Amino acid sequence: MTALEKATGDAVFKFEPFVLHVLCRELQDAQLLHSVAIDSGFRNSGITVGRGGKITMAVRSTHCLEVPLSHKGRLMVSEEYIEFLVRVANQKMEENI
Repeated sequence: MTALEKATGDAVFKFEPFVLHVLCRELQDAQLLHSVAIDSGFRNSGITVGRGGKITMAVRSTHCLEVPLSHKGRLMVSEEYIEFLVRVANQKMEENI
C-alpha cells in the first residue's frame, strides 16, 4: 500500500499462470502429452512445430489475474480489495502447485 500511495503512474496487480515447455522428439509424444494436459485441466495447452521441425508442447494453466490498481497515480481500489486480490492470487498459486 505504501508503494501504491507513492506511485505517480499506472499500477497493475498481475498473476502469471503456470507454463511448462517440453521439447518432444515425435509429434505423437507431443499429442499424448497434450491429451494428458487437457484432461488434467490445463485447457490453454498447445503444440508448436517450428521451421526446423522442433516440436514443443506447452502446458499452460488458465489461472491468470490482471487487475488495474491505480491510474495516473490515483488509487482506484480499496485496501480491502487489494487484500482480496492477494488471497485470490495465493489460491491460484496453490492450484498451480
